[in-house]
Amino acid sequence: MNLMGKTVFITGSSRGIGQAIAFAFAKAGCNIILNASQSKEALFAMEKTLRHDNIPVLALLGDVSEYDTCKKMFHAIEETFGNVDILINNAGISHIGLFTDMTPQEWQRLMAVNLNSVFNCTHLAVPAMVRNKKGSIINISSMWGENGASCEAVYCASKGGINSFTRAMAKELGPSGIRVNAIACGVIETQMNACFDEQERQALTEEIPLMRFGTVEEAANLALFLAAEGSSYLTGQVITLDGGMH
Repeated sequence: MNLMGKTVFITGSSRGIGQAIAFAFAKAGCNIILNASQSKEALFAMEKTLRHDNIPVLALLGDVSEYDTCKKMFHAIEETFGNVDILINNAGISHIGLFTDMTPQEWQRLMAVNLNSVFNCTHLAVPAMVRNKKGSIINISSMWGENGASCEAVYCASKGGINSFTRAMAKELGPSGIRVNAIACGVIETQMNACFDEQERQALTEEIPLMRFGTVEEAANLALFLAAEGSSYLTGQVITLDGGMH
């Protein structure tokens, strides 16, 4: 994979897709920066696990939707590992319900966590990447950012924003040797999908040509591929990982 010794910052990495990505990059020989805003115990348990395997790791508790918090985290990263080589913007929350039942506070919070966090971390990671003339940014998005889903309008808007931002930043940063891509996940087996009952799960499964939910490891493997030298000509892409559902 040619990722040995690279420093990777994964937002929202105490569980789910983010956690699987952290384990995958650790196995590839990277320095790992973990992050969570609320799952403190899970975050530090993850750090302990990686440390036990002699993986260079730093766990940062903080809300990536807040720019000043991100600034402090990047300062801590620089002091420990230097610059971020690979940024994986994974932190996100969902909201299911009628748009008219949402409050402005709820949609502002969702947009802040899902979209502002991507702006914040990218803004802070890019200057060093530009100086080094290399870097990779991978944004974890959703197929609903492309297709739209009833009762998830604001979530879809946040992911659609990530997709557009990905394409635009790839053009802006390409001349500096920095690649920017996104993974538009379909239905992945995570806590975010724990809201479905058995009947809903079955109905959803039947809409997927591969007849199953995706795994967090499959998302992590795609992130590894996008970060590696083997995909060095791949940028500005929103790659859909949905078992053929779209």
